[in-house]
Amino acid sequence: MKFSKQALLKLKNKNKRLKPSKYKILKRDSLRGKIKGTMERPRLSVYRSNENIYAQIIDDSTGRTLVSCSTLDRTIKVQIPNGRTCEASRIIGEKLAGLSLKKNITKIVFDRGPYLYHGRVKALADGARAGGLQF
Repeated sequence: MKFSKQALLKLKNKNKRLKPSKYKILKRDSLRGKIKGTMERPRLSVYRSNENIYAQIIDDSTGRTLVSCSTLDRTIKVQIPNGRTCEASRIIGEKLAGLSLKKNITKIVFDRGPYLYHGRVKALADGARAGGLQF
């Protein structure tokens, strides 16, 4: 029995019959369908793990990553003790903004993925805005 994405999301909310991994994929796809990056306004994608945070600017029309940055970079690891803090995320946002401005990228579309716009994701976005990106 096949359901549409909307029907599956309603099932998840009503009786929790979906597996969590399936629900994450549906949630990500529902958001990703609305957000597309072009060469004029590429997409800033965020991935947050328990230990680190990763961000990359992607041109979806060609499928290429233009700029990437994470808390695993050596220059950033020197500045912060661990990558789990909001301060580390803010530094990543500022560093990513600096790298993108060198490549003449000023306007982007922010893609938070399946994560809420809160905490480390919000700190990364605020750092990118402080660095000069517009979204």
